[in-house]
Amino acid sequence: MPQIRPVSDLRNNFAEISSIVHESKQPVFLTKNGYADMVVMSSEAYEKMQFESEVYFKLKEAELEARTTNQRFSHKEVFAELKKQLTGRLADE
Repeated sequence: MPQIRPVSDLRNNFAEISSIVHESKQPVFLTKNGYADMVVMSSEAYEKMQFESEVYFKLKEAELEARTTNQRFSHKEVFAELKKQLTGRLADE
């Protein structure tokens, strides 16, 4: 169940809200005058959300490309190309 708190709790009970978002790994929704105003989450939860969003975007992009082309690659070809690119980047450093 989501935590919903008044925005004043952020000022008055910061340590408690910080504890909640870190221990539960869930955001706390803050309201102002009874309406949704902000969401507070731990930086770890935010980074995870960003990563998952990026993965989702890449998968949607791959689905679109798969619909528009007949070219297919085996996992061996994909990993070989990735390895080649990574090796090239490491050599550039």
